[in-house]
Amino acid sequence: MPLVKNLKIVDDPYLRVLDDAAIADDAVVLVPAARLTADAGELTQRSGRTGVLWPNDRDVAELVPYLDRLELIALSFPNFKDGRAYSQARLLRERHGYDGELRATGQVLRDQFVFMTRAGFDAFEVKKDADADAFAETVKRYSVFYQPTGDGRVTALNRRMQLRHSESAGQ
Repeated sequence: MPLVKNLKIVDDPYLRVLDDAAIADDAVVLVPAARLTADAGELTQRSGRTGVLWPNDRDVAELVPYLDRLELIALSFPNFKDGRAYSQARLLRERHGYDGELRATGQVLRDQFVFMTRAGFDAFEVKKDADADAFAETVKRYSVFYQPTGDGRVTALNRRMQLRHSESAGQ
């Protein structure tokens, strides 16, 4: 599947290791949650970058001991009606301070790109290359948001407060 990052299609450097195969020390790998928790000591001490495929029905608090050693956390959207990965992303970014790559996998739909970005995702596995252009256009479409999130954008309320403060300071 194409990977969208920084508004364009990029090559995915991660090799998915979905079984208990041996992993070279310098390999860049993406492993399932069960493999990470079973072999955490070995996987997090490697010199190669490590990422984890984390299901949306597991508590992200289980990842906290490994966050400083995980370069990538891929969160799953098994279908478009299941939004638990949004909450997981916000928890990882806002509560646990994770600053590595957060990747949306599974049913990543064009009309959800903005919401995913606002929740903290910065990479997206999409179905086709044309989705990269759609993503770039969608992200540019909105400049003001009402809800605060961890993406660092100022909310409409905060903009109004800043404007009032600067106006009252100028009088």
